[in-house]
Amino acid sequence: MSTENLPQSPEQQPRRPRVAVVFGGRSSEHGISVVTAGAVLRAIDRARYDVLPIGITADGRWALTADEPDRMAITDRRTPSVDELAESAEGGVVLSVDPGSREVVYSEPGAVPKALGDVDVVFPVLHGPYGEDGTLQGLLELSGVPYVGSGVLSSAVGQDKEYMKRVFVSFGLPVGPYEVIRPREWERDPAAARKRIVDFAGDHGWPLFVKPARGGSSMGITKVDDLSGLDEAIAEAQRHDPKVLVESLLGGREIECGVLEFEDGPRASVPAEIPPVTSHDFYDFEAKYIDAATGLVPAPLTPEQTAEVQRLAVAAFEAASCEGLVRADFFLTEDGSFVINEINTMPGFTPISMYPRMWQESGVGYGELVDRLIQAALRRSTGLR
Repeated sequence: MSTENLPQSPEQQPRRPRVAVVFGGRSSEHGISVVTAGAVLRAIDRARYDVLPIGITADGRWALTADEPDRMAITDRRTPSVDELAESAEGGVVLSVDPGSREVVYSEPGAVPKALGDVDVVFPVLHGPYGEDGTLQGLLELSGVPYVGSGVLSSAVGQDKEYMKRVFVSFGLPVGPYEVIRPREWERDPAAARKRIVDFAGDHGWPLFVKPARGGSSMGITKVDDLSGLDEAIAEAQRHDPKVLVESLLGGREIECGVLEFEDGPRASVPAEIPPVTSHDFYDFEAKYIDAATGLVPAPLTPEQTAEVQRLAVAAFEAASCEGLVRADFFLTEDGSFVINEINTMPGFTPISMYPRMWQESGVGYGELVDRLIQAALRRSTGLR
């Protein structure tokens, strides 16, 4: 008798790939990471994947969290936290660093550790230091677990705006003027560091933008119109990162473009434009996430301008050896040329964020976008590549 059409036993049925969605983290972007995780958890096809949500608290504890995306939204202008979602105030999740084991273990003080099973791929939706900057990626490399997004070096380059710009310059990509103030310089001789910034302003004009060199989501950025606001702006940037980046104002239009890894390589989305935000001094965190300032998708560009910004976005992706996804941010200056401002290796990924919106307009919906990123991670080998 043929067994071809008989139902398979549970042992015979293929196991669905298990995705650990890791979110939260120790950076100042903790809350928006939780919001992003909620959107990703809602979008993952549960018929294709098993899902394990793991939150990292602001003090670095890995916590088992509820799989409840509706609790991961901005409410009353306040972002959620992992502590609110954790199933225990003390329990911890541990991922093995043995590359021969992908088992996740959960433990409570005074209790026998509980095995949660193997993880096939990690979807890290952390933003900023201790997550997007290569640190988590290094842990996952040690563990031998595939993960969504760029590797250790690319993530570090994408997080550190100084070295990002240095890489872009070495590949012939256009970047704007900038200065870097390292923590030792500011501690040892703030007057000399201040003079260097004033000289920079003399060459390029006021206002200046003072920002954390390794920050994101526009947090810690101050627009400085003259010398009187400089020290306060540096102090605000250093609340997020001891290394400070100073940039000149580039007149022109803000243009963004998404890059996504397909089976045949990276492709660029239709670009978007961030119009001037009249209710804010610039496109800051509140404009992006709280007040949901609306970008124009697609950007009103000529076909030639669209092709050029897409070319530059893919070139930036390749220059930094990125994988998975990138959002590349540009200025279209008054003389008609594009200047790359930065890339984000794990850009804002909420449904209202520009990266998913650009791909939606390009024919890749949010659910398909999440699936493509997971599949790209599963295709990649672990270790050096």
